[in-house]
Amino acid sequence: MKLTGRQKRFLRAEAHHLNAIFQVGKDGVNDNMIKQISEALEKRELIKVSVLQNCMEDKDDVAEAIAEGTGAYIVQIIGNTIVLYKESEENKKITLP
Repeated sequence: MKLTGRQKRFLRAEAHHLNAIFQVGKDGVNDNMIKQISEALEKRELIKVSVLQNCMEDKDDVAEAIAEGTGAYIVQIIGNTIVLYKESEENKKITLP
């Protein structure tokens, strides 16, 4: 399943007021971070991840690595912030249009 433009717009609006709860630094993305982000997505469904200035990897590569590792969708990459969405199996809060 891919997100439609309408669903992405809806999720961007929902994510607008959120603060980034994870930061990717010079070590890049690792297995522990993937596990923690996956758990956070299960609880919240929609999160922001901040890519710090000292990160050696490109933010697009970071977003791809996280999305691939967690099974989440990349809603948006704006500046150094990545917005991710993954439908929760137990804590479903967001209903997509």
